[in-house]
Amino acid sequence: MRNDSRLSRMLHVLLHMARRDEPMTSEAIARMLGTNAVVVRRTMAGLREAGYVRSAKGHGGGWSIAVDLATISLLDVHRAVGGPRVFAMGNEHPHPDCLVEKVVNETLDDAMRQAEALLTARLAQVSLAELARRFDRRMGALPGQCAEREPTG
Repeated sequence: MRNDSRLSRMLHVLLHMARRDEPMTSEAIARMLGTNAVVVRRTMAGLREAGYVRSAKGHGGGWSIAVDLATISLLDVHRAVGGPRVFAMGNEHPHPDCLVEKVVNETLDDAMRQAEALLTARLAQVSLAELARRFDRRMGALPGQCAEREPTG
């Protein structure tokens, strides 16, 4: 099964955007992510609707951060990009007749609810500003190195 990487990809994009003085075009973001601009625009639309980014058309247009990074959590981004449920495991028969399967389902459902609550609480605690600080610390420890080639255009 393929992992849903929208959250990590958009966090990557948002941190790059926050380091730039000019907007990033959908095409530049697409090149950075190895995808196409239509996919970028579709995904970024959720962030725009949430108020985290803004877009401008025409020459000099593109996507830019619309709010302070400290006000956006990882959970906010996950929700804005339409991320799936955190865990995709489920029961084969949600309403079984077998008592054994009922016990198994109840136990697994409870464990998944608890795990998802823990993960979403942690995602809500981490802001984009914290990710930016972590990046800055790492870059400070590696003078003369570039994190990766900055996207252009």
